[in-house]
Amino acid sequence: MTTAEQWIQGARPRTLYAAIAPVIVGTAFAGYNSSLLHFLLALSVALSLQIGVNYANDYSDGIRGADGDRVGPIRLVGAGLATPSAVRNAAFLFLALATLSGAILSYRTSWILIPIGLISIVAAWGYTAGPKPYGYRGLGEVSVFIFFGLVATNGTYFVHVQSLSSQVLLASFALGALSCAILVLNNLRDLPRDFQVGKRTLAVVIGDASSRDLYRWLIFFALVISAVLSLFSPYYLLALLSAPLAVNSVRAVKAGASGVELIDLLVKTGRIQIIYAAALSLAALLVAR
Repeated sequence: MTTAEQWIQGARPRTLYAAIAPVIVGTAFAGYNSSLLHFLLALSVALSLQIGVNYANDYSDGIRGADGDRVGPIRLVGAGLATPSAVRNAAFLFLALATLSGAILSYRTSWILIPIGLISIVAAWGYTAGPKPYGYRGLGEVSVFIFFGLVATNGTYFVHVQSLSSQVLLASFALGALSCAILVLNNLRDLPRDFQVGKRTLAVVIGDASSRDLYRWLIFFALVISAVLSLFSPYYLLALLSAPLAVNSVRAVKAGASGVELIDLLVKTGRIQIIYAAALSLAALLVAR
């Protein structure tokens, strides 16, 4: 594997579904009032934040010695493939790119996005970096629900139409839940090692069995949201196209999947989120006709 490929893998591309899905959905709900430029800028913000968080996580876990002997994606610092300062600078670079894209978006739409963007940047860095990372205190899922559910979905919709919508708010709950489901599996996979090194993720706090139950309820919650949205239009039931894959993944997690099996389920959960987001977006466009 070349150095470039190592850095790409270090960015954890399989986690990027969580950044892409809410931007697609927020844009689709804006319908034919959406702007391609605003979509691209919102996507830049979301992807840059996600990649920045991933590099910051690699850096922080690496210098704390929490990344040794792990199953899963490449750890640049933990595996000695890059220096801590290089990975930290990569995190700063992508957070700066998110800041720049967000500033342009704010200039073109509303300055109210500035404080929201600053809070997002601070939250991205504080997840695992800094003296008291909240991701080490079982709060990672809460942050993901807020920033890759509520903020990303409603924020994307807002930059297109400068208003908010109850339907988009409901959709943001579902996308936040699916993003949390991805993190739950990630932390479930790493639970034994995190416990050993004192990294108190939510999985460590509530344990293996409860983490598996939480995954099931997050997936179920997202599917229920599509049923609630059907009160506005039956088109929103299209999101249930993700149900067969969702049911299979829930069964596998409940059956005790672990280690490398959870890596495959992480990929499948990302697919569930993309299928859900694509189907919900199609429904929103049909409603907007």
